[in-house]
Amino acid sequence: MTKSSVLGYPRIGADREWKKALEAFWSGKLEESDFEKQLQEVRLNHLRKQQEKGIDLIAVNDFSYYDQVLDTATMFGIIPKRFAYDGGAVPLSLYYGIARGTKEATASEMTKWFNTNYHYIVPELDGAAPVLTENKPLLAYREAKEKLGIEGKPVIIGPLTFLKLSKGYSKSETDAWIAKLIPLYVQVLQELAAEGVAWVQIDEPVLVTKLDSEDLARLKTIYEAFAAAVPALHILLQTYFESVENYKEIVALPVKAIGLDFVHGFTGNIASIKAHGFPADKVLGAGIIDGRGIWKASLREKLALLEELSGLVTDDQLIVQSSCSLLHVPVTVKSEKKLTAELQNALAFADEKLDELVLLAKALTQGGASITAELEQCDRELEGLKQSGERNRNDIQQAVAAISTKQPERSLPFAERHVAQQNKWQLPLFPTTTIGSFPQSAEVRKARQQWRKAEWSNEQYADFIREQIDIWIKLQEEIGIDVLVHGEFERTDMVEFFGEKLAGFAFTQYGWVQSYGSRCVKPPIIYGDVAFEEAMTVEETQYAQSKTDRPVKGMLTGPITIMNWSFVRDDISREQIAYQLAYALRQEVEALEQAGIGMIQVDEPAVREGLPLKEADQAEYLAWAVKAFRMTTCTVADTTQIHTHMCYCEFHDMIDSIEAMDADVISIETSRSHGELIHSFEENTYKLGIGLGVYDIHSPRVPRVEEMTSMIERALRVLDPKLFWINPDCGLKTRGYDETVESLRNMVVATEIARSKHASLA
Repeated sequence: MTKSSVLGYPRIGADREWKKALEAFWSGKLEESDFEKQLQEVRLNHLRKQQEKGIDLIAVNDFSYYDQVLDTATMFGIIPKRFAYDGGAVPLSLYYGIARGTKEATASEMTKWFNTNYHYIVPELDGAAPVLTENKPLLAYREAKEKLGIEGKPVIIGPLTFLKLSKGYSKSETDAWIAKLIPLYVQVLQELAAEGVAWVQIDEPVLVTKLDSEDLARLKTIYEAFAAAVPALHILLQTYFESVENYKEIVALPVKAIGLDFVHGFTGNIASIKAHGFPADKVLGAGIIDGRGIWKASLREKLALLEELSGLVTDDQLIVQSSCSLLHVPVTVKSEKKLTAELQNALAFADEKLDELVLLAKALTQGGASITAELEQCDRELEGLKQSGERNRNDIQQAVAAISTKQPERSLPFAERHVAQQNKWQLPLFPTTTIGSFPQSAEVRKARQQWRKAEWSNEQYADFIREQIDIWIKLQEEIGIDVLVHGEFERTDMVEFFGEKLAGFAFTQYGWVQSYGSRCVKPPIIYGDVAFEEAMTVEETQYAQSKTDRPVKGMLTGPITIMNWSFVRDDISREQIAYQLAYALRQEVEALEQAGIGMIQVDEPAVREGLPLKEADQAEYLAWAVKAFRMTTCTVADTTQIHTHMCYCEFHDMIDSIEAMDADVISIETSRSHGELIHSFEENTYKLGIGLGVYDIHSPRVPRVEEMTSMIERALRVLDPKLFWINPDCGLKTRGYDETVESLRNMVVATEIARSKHASLA
């Protein structure tokens, strides 16, 4: 009989109970024992829900205290050398120290989990002597069985993926590291088998990327070792986010089941099965319910796919499952009370996806009139949104079609614009600025809440925002920042803020998803055609500029980031969505310029995460992503300086595209990588203005002047000093007042040291 399965469930809780517990513990308001109890209750509630809905294979060990990659590293005693570690189980103080930093040591690098907006902590292998500190999958299995009677399916990140996501080792050391990791994984699996575990899910998403013959040989070595050590254990080798590369080699591995993504990897995976068949001795984990999207599935279409697959395998060879972990979607639609019925009926969050999986498994094996009625009801609900006026705005569609046929360009090349801008602004050597946001204090959040609840009038709230702007404009001047920002106190989120002011967006009340650590975001839903309605940022920016003689940057979020950080409609291409956003944002850029704002920052921190995992698809994506940015910014005057910001990325693989965006100044997050990004410039030339973040804003520690001076000097060895800016890594929204002020003061001192040392360049 066909079974249902999910690859993982959101850990944050329907009301973000997980996040609240973490932050209470970090702030000292919650003792460790109480913290452990609260997280256990959150964890058990998630398992109970899946049990009650009838999921057959329930994932355990998918829950984390921060990040699943960090969990794997600490389980194997892989601790960065700069942290004190004496062996044994890793205490929470050390675990969170690695993730967030301490007064004595910087945090480990954080980067995106494949092409998602989830961030993982990068393991550092340099100098590590791996050893099994505790069998976390076993503990999770025991808890589920003892507390709820659930025979769970432990989830583990596979060794090849773990190694590929790590740093601190050379290519020549790869096989040595495989040899170190295999016995540890074998020990974990043997202990699980001895406990009576039937199924183990080993996640190897790296298998959807390009692997060479050496990696394929390593993969074979790994799974042959597992098969020899635990022959009776059912290993589900799980892939997701795309179709697998090297299909024939992967399905030949000695495992019980192979999990494939039939949503984002549908075309490649179905083609491989049809071309090469599927092994008769294996089970197919068919990922047909989208683990990353929030739209209700067309269940008739999904059932047709399952029936097609069942023609290639037998019923007991098929598991109906999500395409990936449900970590990437909100918990439940049932909490939403303010969406239109038309939209709400077309949505499926994690809990609703559980229902879809159970229904499809039953439909495939049982059928019946009641199931047929549910399938028909689903089709009717999806059709309502499809025919809505919001999805069929001819005025927007025609305007976007007209401008997207042209190549967007500034009127002068950068070299000439730079001279004109320098003549206008007279900026010093190594201008200082920040990325945009300042601390969102409890007072700011309370004021916003009072305004949203209509306890404050619009005038009261506007006065409060102006008071905050006054405070921080004065502070920036006192600290010595050259190019100022208004602080974004009126903004909850850099995407949500704009979505609330554009047509075609909808917003949930409780649609939170984890981004990194306790940081949860509530992505907007782009459900219709996007349209500009009125100026969104002019009032606050113009007010800030009136309070200072120094330039104040207008602050916008770019079209690709808004798209990548939203849940987007699935009836048109992402390229068309990006162009609609660019057209709307262009009108805001023009409004800022007309209001006298001569520096405008259009942030694109999410360009890299949208890069397709398949190399063959990347050039096309980058071409239209660059085009969308230029559509947004190309109509301004030559003296108007366009800035952008990007979070840490593998810079070398898209440097040409970043340069093609033609922003006058780009700021890039780099401090968490401990300056490694600078190495990209040792091999590539960048001819536009650039600021490499000189300190990590994700950590509460205040960086020393010497640290920032060292970062500046290294950057100046490979970048043009006359085009170099100095700034923090990212926005300062999540930081406290005192640490922000002290850090910025240190940044300015470091800048003054650099200016003095390189005064001859001025």
